Amino acid sequence: MHGLKPLSVSQITGVIKNTLESTLGEVAVEGEISNYRPASSGHLYFTLKDEDSQIQAVMFRGDAIRLDFKPADGQMVTIHGRVTVYAKRGNYQIICTAMQRSGVGRLLQMLEERKQALAAEGLFDTDRKKTLPVFPTKVAVVTSATGAALRDFLQVVGRRNAGLHVVIVPTLVQGDSAAAEVAAAVRYADRHHLGEVIIVTRGGGSIEDLLAFSEEIVVRAVAEAETPVISAVGHEIDTSLCDLAADYRAPTPSAAAEIVTAQREDLHRHVLETARSLIHAFGARFSHARLLLQRFSGTELEHQFRVLSQPYLQRLDDAKEDLVRGVTDILKTARNRHNLAERELSACSPFEVLSRGYSIVRVIEADATTLLRSATSVKSGTLLEVQPAEGLLHAEVMKSGTGSAERDAPRGTNTHGGVAPQ
Repeated sequence: MHGLKPLSVSQITGVIKNTLESTLGEVAVEGEISNYRPASSGHLYFTLKDEDSQIQAVMFRGDAIRLDFKPADGQMVTIHGRVTVYAKRGNYQIICTAMQRSGVGRLLQMLEERKQALAAEGLFDTDRKKTLPVFPTKVAVVTSATGAALRDFLQVVGRRNAGLHVVIVPTLVQGDSAAAEVAAAVRYADRHHLGEVIIVTRGGGSIEDLLAFSEEIVVRAVAEAETPVISAVGHEIDTSLCDLAADYRAPTPSAAAEIVTAQREDLHRHVLETARSLIHAFGARFSHARLLLQRFSGTELEHQFRVLSQPYLQRLDDAKEDLVRGVTDILKTARNRHNLAERELSACSPFEVLSRGYSIVRVIEADATTLLRSATSVKSGTLLEVQPAEGLLHAEVMKSGTGSAERDAPRGTNTHGGVAPQ
């Protein structure tokens, strides 16, 4: 057979490895990151691709810790490293020693442009999202009939609520025709009312694997559905345009199952516990109210009134006694002052003088009397009115002059100043 000496797999792999590594040496390659898989050890595994080809790459922990950004699927990067052959698997790869971002990946850029265009139409607006039913009895699941997402969904539904009726609408979830099938399945489930809720779901994957759920045809089918739609595409870190158009986004297929199911036993138990709590609270309040009402019995109210009014009644009695005592003292003082004033007035009264033997003499004129103050002011024959202490006398002047009282006294007078009556 051609006279060639056969080589072992290891030998030919070694030749290829030596040829590649010695020929290429260190290289710089630009491409788009895909299938990014960081390991728990700190090593980074990913695929670098362009429109026609792809190559596996690995970046070990010692070089990865120097990165100033976090790699992700869809990023355009330039990596530096050496091409080597992984002999155990017989494939070649690049051992990356440095990495820099060289722009946004074309795929992510395309999705971002599509997102902005659909958002401008209002397909992602929150005010158009419908409310999910609280306890749906039937749901329609648009997904692959053989995928892990459906198994996870059914497992949760069976565990939480066996009474929920699940209608499976099988469809492709990956590939060139997946988007059209998913959109058609959503419209079919909505048109025929296959469920009170439509769940669009699939498991996780790379950005390329989930691309069908970001196609415009799927987004429009979800946004136009009259039935509420839950999108559960990929894992929690994955976000598709279908998630934005749906009425509710679940992070995983299992989470979607938990949303549409309810533990009826748990709900029943919760209702009973709430009822018991309400009855207990009402009983406690009723007992407390009864104790409070006992304080308003006739005897208790009278006692409370006496307790409250006693200080005020005592103050009223004390004030009344102080008022009476004060008025009595004022009257006593006023009475003493009155008596003293009366004595002083009596002492100054001309009538008091009359009691000591004096008389008041007035001159009688035509229509009035005037007080006589001087003997020289009257003439003989003048009529006089004499007022002693008791009674009243009338007299006529016989003679007037300025002599002594006894020498010049008129006839009928006495030596004590009195005037005898005519």
